[in-house]
This record gives sequence, structure tokens and C-alpha cells, in this order.
Amino acid sequence: MLAPSLLALGTILIIGTMLAVILTNRLSPLAAMILIPVLGACLLGQGAGVAGWIIAGITKIAPVAGMFVFAILFFGVVSDAGLLAPLVGGVLRLVGRRPSRITMGTSLLALLIHLDGSGAVCFLITVPAMLPLYDQLGMDRRILACCASLAAGVNFLPWTGPTLRASAALHIPAAQMFAPMLPVQIVGLVFVFGAAWWMGRREEKRLASLPEMEAKQVIQDTASDPLHRPRLFWLNLAITLLVIALMVTGKAEPAVVFMVATAVVLAINYPRAEDQRARIEAHARPAMLMAGILFAAGAFTGIMNGAGLIHALAQSTVALVPPGMGARIPLLVAVTGMPLSMMFDPDSFYFGVLPVVAEVAGHFGVPPVQVAQAALLGMHTVGFPVSPLTPATFLVAGLSRIELGAHQRFAFPWLLAATLTMTLAALAFGLIAL
Repeated sequence: MLAPSLLALGTILIIGTMLAVILTNRLSPLAAMILIPVLGACLLGQGAGVAGWIIAGITKIAPVAGMFVFAILFFGVVSDAGLLAPLVGGVLRLVGRRPSRITMGTSLLALLIHLDGSGAVCFLITVPAMLPLYDQLGMDRRILACCASLAAGVNFLPWTGPTLRASAALHIPAAQMFAPMLPVQIVGLVFVFGAAWWMGRREEKRLASLPEMEAKQVIQDTASDPLHRPRLFWLNLAITLLVIALMVTGKAEPAVVFMVATAVVLAINYPRAEDQRARIEAHARPAMLMAGILFAAGAFTGIMNGAGLIHALAQSTVALVPPGMGARIPLLVAVTGMPLSMMFDPDSFYFGVLPVVAEVAGHFGVPPVQVAQAALLGMHTVGFPVSPLTPATFLVAGLSRIELGAHQRFAFPWLLAATLTMTLAALAFGLIAL
């Protein structure tokens, strides 16, 4: 058995190599998340357990993958039937054709949807609703994914996953952690809408520079689309609202909800079997790509956790904190939380790393609640929409129809800037010591 320090070094090399080949487009995310951890585990002498860890990881991710596949099919079918066309028209009438207003509207919609605390639900509703509008105007889809990611990431309410994990791990009431951070979150939201406005203004200038003929081609009239089913609009809307309600309230398993709902809207809107097959085939490529990537992510997390690599990295990272930095541990956690979301999954960090960090900080007189608050400024809050260890990352990229690497390269600087902005606010409000 290798020493924990060597396992930690191996973990850094595995994750660093995987991120590098994805971001530079040397390998697809699916290939990278399978090949690199398998090879890394074998080189570290852990090859014997790889098969079992992969199966365990896939088993854990299977319900999530099923939900995402059928969610893509469901929203694809209702979109084909014309459900989103009036929404797009309504938004256009409300904000006109100004990208700066559309980007801010995207962030507002994502923020409102994310009030239930689910990143998956936020992206499943926000992105399909806004994508037709972006496509009609010829706007960059990366901006759609980024604006939705920013709004969801800054929204770390008491009932969201990271806050609940931190509360459970350190035995601190979620409200006690969140209440002092409300001003910090408000600062973060100001940054979100400011960034959305700036990205929209930049798009306005880009679109204005397009030749007139090209600009006209990106705005298409979909009213005469033969796939639309205007007579079934209210029924499709009722089904969609029911699906959303079941997702938000948690009354039924998401995978089951989307499976049944997909079958229902297919049968209602396209009664002929050949038409149903055509609609499934039209959306099969993104759905199957999403499933493949999610199962690959399950294999990756299965290997990293099963081999003890994440745990070893956590222990070694904490041990490297010099005594003179003890009082600044919350600041260190706040600044590094968002980037480290790329290396730790939420459960590993909040249940494995955070208690150890809080205990170390306690030796220097730092209350555990400060460490928890610092973690919430980035670790799988702002960081989750680009982390390869969270399924929502693949969802927002897939639904936006952009490459994962393109989404990460575009959104990462904005998300990091949001973390740093909130960290400065936390310093100003006295929640974190300098």
C-alpha cells in the first residue's frame, strides 16, 4: 500500500491530467474520465479493484443518468410541439431584442428556479426555455450556460445541498450559518447581474457588427413549423408544470417522472409510431451523449473514492497548512473552494475534508462556523456548474449544446470572479479575518 502522500500526489496528477486533456480538447470528456483514472489507479498499484469501483460508481449514477436522458427527450419533444414558442415570443416582447436584457433575464429565471435548491432542476427548466431565444438572435450559447451557472452558484440558501452538508458535517444549524452571510450573497447577486449585463452588451456589439444578411438569417419565424401542435399547447403546458412541481416537491423519483412524462407527450403530440421514432431520433444524439458522459463520470468518481485517492488528497492538503496560517484558514478555504470543486465531489469535501479543516482551525481559535461559511463561498456553490464531479455540469453544457471544455473555459473565470467578489465582501463584513 502506498503512503498517503504518494496517493495524494497521484490524485493531483490524475485530476490535473484529466482536466488538461478535456480543456485542451485532446480527449473527449467521456474518454478522459474513463482512461485516465483507470490508468492512474493501475500505476498506483490499485488495479485489482478498478472493475468493482467502476460498477459501484455507475450504479450510484444510474438514476441520475436516467433522469437526464429522459429530461432531454421530454423537453425536446415539448419544444418540438411548440410549447416554448409563446414563451420566447413573450420574452422578446418584454425585453425586445437586446442581448443585455436577455442575459439578465436568464440569470433572473435561473435564480428563481434555483430557489428549490436543485441545480439540476434549475438547468432543466432555464436552459431549454431560453435556448430558442438565444438561437433566434444568434447569441453565444456559452453565455446562456454561464449566466445560468452564475445565478445558481451564488444562491447558497439554507436548504441547498452544500449548506445542508456543511450543517450536518459540523453540527451547526443551517440558519445560523446563512443569516450572517445574507449581505455577502446580495453582493454576489449584484456581481451576477452586472456580469450578465456586461456579457449581453458585448453580444450586442458583436451582433451589430454582423453583415445585414447574416443578421437576418439568425432570426427565424417558427410559427409555421409543421411539428408544432398549437391545439395541444395548454395540455403540454399542464404536463410540463406537473413535471416541474413533482421535481421541486420531491414527491416522485425524477427519473420515473421524466420517463412517464416523455412517453405521455410523445403519445399525445405524435400519435403515429413512426412520428414518435422520428422525435426520439432527433434528440437521441444529445441524450445518449449525456448518458455516456454521466456513466463515465460515475466510473471516475467510483475509482477515485474506492481507491481512497480523494481521502488521501484531503488528509495531505490539511497537513500542509503551516502554523502561521492557522487564523487565515477560512480565507484560504474561501479563495480555493471554487477551484477545488474541480477536484473534490460535494460529499467528499463536506463530510471528509471540512470536519478535518474545522478541527485544525479550531486549534488556532477559529470557530467552526467561520470555516463552514468560507466553504460556502465557492466549494460546490459557485464551483458546482463547472466541476467534472457533479452531473449538473454535464447537464448545463449538454442542454446548451456546447462542448464541456468550451463551457468550462468560458464560465470558470466568471465563477472564480464571483467567489473572489464574495470573499472580499465577507472580509469587509467581518465574517472572515485577513
